[in-house]
Amino acid sequence: MSRTDLKSHINVAQSLAPASRTATVNGTGVDLAGFDAATVVLDLGAAGGTTPSFTFEVQESSDNSSFAAVAAADLDSGQPAAVTAGAAVVEIGYRGIKRYLRVAITAVTGTTPTLLCSATVVRGKPRKLPA
Repeated sequence: MSRTDLKSHINVAQSLAPASRTATVNGTGVDLAGFDAATVVLDLGAAGGTTPSFTFEVQESSDNSSFAAVAAADLDSGQPAAVTAGAAVVEIGYRGIKRYLRVAITAVTGTTPTLLCSATVVRGKPRKLPA
């Protein structure tokens, strides 16, 4: 492992698998135990339908069961804005202290809305580096 080896300093976990979304959905909780930093990455593809809008929310939990929206003060750019066009990568830094993070699509509007998307949590600053 060298100082330029980023892979040994991060760990990536999927919250929302890549799919064409048409409705609200909760992503899988990602355990942050053993890491002191996290960034959420939304990968947004093409949006379809008439006036589609998708609202994403970063959520946190102490127990991987009861999730609530992360306070804007604990996100480096606040909650993501509603997505209406897609085709973007959005990075959101997490400064909170809860053990679990997930991404949810909390609102979908428009006529036959679709959005190709996924959400990943990049865990960083591991407390123990791999051997």
